Amino acid sequence: MKVADILRVKGNTLFTVSPDQPLMDALHTMAEHDIGSLVVMEFGDLIGMLTFREVIAAVERNKGSAIGPSVRSVMDDHPLTCTPSTEMDEVRRMMLGRHARYMPVLEGRTLMGVISFYDVAKCVVDSQDFENRMLKAYIRDWPVEEERTEESKL
Repeated sequence: MKVADILRVKGNTLFTVSPDQPLMDALHTMAEHDIGSLVVMEFGDLIGMLTFREVIAAVERNKGSAIGPSVRSVMDDHPLTCTPSTEMDEVRRMMLGRHARYMPVLEGRTLMGVISFYDVAKCVVDSQDFENRMLKAYIRDWPVEEERTEESKL
């Protein structure tokens, strides 16, 4: 399965933020839409990701406050990315290797979507469920071998 398959099911709703926006504005957007990440875009290009991981670190550095810092000062400016044609096994390895929970999907410089670790896990579970159903159907339809008679043994 490829990333494009997940995006097709997931849809193409994207939430972005400008790097110069206050962190509090980004937090309001994340809370309002119940999302764990925002893609940081500038002049039409992806320049970073803002996730709860960066937010928590910034709040801790700022002694418990999210007021003051800009998104640019907090964001991950080198996020992992993949393409729609990237295989899911490769995405899993990449996300596990960097402890990334969100990954922007780019086709060239065009942002196609964002996939989450949840999306990847759901894909794996759905794939395994399908395979299990197919195996069970195959076993259920397995032809019964006729018992060999004494004559056929000779």
